[in-house]
Amino acid sequence: MKLKSSICISAALVSLALYVLLHSDGKHKVRVKSILDFLSPASPQLYKLDAGWPRNPASIKGVPYDVAVDHLNSLVYVAQRGDNVSKVLVFTEDGYFKTAWKTNTLDMPHGIFAVIDEDIKSIWITDVGQGPYGHTVKQYSPSGSLLKTLGTPGIAGSRLSPLQFDQPADIFIKGEDEVYIVDGDGGMNNRLLKLTDDFSLQWILGGNGTKPCQFFIPHSVAVDDMGRVWVADRGNKRIQVFDTFLGEYIGSWDTCFLEDGPYSVRFTADKKYLVVVQLNISRMLFLAVPPVGGIGDCNVVSTIQMADGVRPHLVDINVRTGSIYVAELGAEQVHKYVPC
Repeated sequence: MKLKSSICISAALVSLALYVLLHSDGKHKVRVKSILDFLSPASPQLYKLDAGWPRNPASIKGVPYDVAVDHLNSLVYVAQRGDNVSKVLVFTEDGYFKTAWKTNTLDMPHGIFAVIDEDIKSIWITDVGQGPYGHTVKQYSPSGSLLKTLGTPGIAGSRLSPLQFDQPADIFIKGEDEVYIVDGDGGMNNRLLKLTDDFSLQWILGGNGTKPCQFFIPHSVAVDDMGRVWVADRGNKRIQVFDTFLGEYIGSWDTCFLEDGPYSVRFTADKKYLVVVQLNISRMLFLAVPPVGGIGDCNVVSTIQMADGVRPHLVDINVRTGSIYVAELGAEQVHKYVPC
């Protein structure tokens, strides 16, 4: 076990060194001193950087905001922003560029989520733009054809009938009939919605504030297998957890986020850890997931300190291989971390 751990640590350091060499000029400039801070000496290292992903970093010409993994077809979808760039790029799991969507129905993608099983294949994107397609949550085919739009395109609002959003940040779909949306990147709504399979409202929580069930810029949402909804309450520097059935408050974590709020919530493939990134301090945390019921106190099991200015935003997990993909605003790149 000690030998495996040492090999993993060495490989992680070599990977970061390669990262520095590969991205030492232009917009990907990083500081070599960050190598010294790459690993937390007090915690085990669970993941290491795959410095060869993507194979051609220049294929990402915009700023990637989120990433979604299709584990059945070994594909990775990257949602990016920028002038004269495709808003969604598709890569193979090995990091080779495959295709770019040609859709013109996206203003500013924020969150992206892949619904992949044997019968249903679709890509959901939250659009925070101020243009004619913004303030919506949209469903696309894997090739980029628009299938469905939730919200009122181009109009920010709080109404539930017809449904309106104000820069919805993230979506998570569980099973066949549970749709969760955090609506609050614009600061107006600060709410969590649960929709049914026909997209009618089942329950809603929120309001701007610091009390339980209130939010300040809810940024990411995920659901575990124990009937709990996890929300990155970014502005309040905490994670709140609710029951999926009625939306009842279970608990919150804030002691892990004194330096910067949580930007992502996703579970590792083995469901043991919650993966959280902190954008302003370029850090990725692995938090122990408690068993069914109350969540107790926040427990950081491992950390990865990225280079200064990388600014990780949102992540996704390959549930088959365990790999983690991180969309980075500062580095303007997506990077892959693999289990040690």
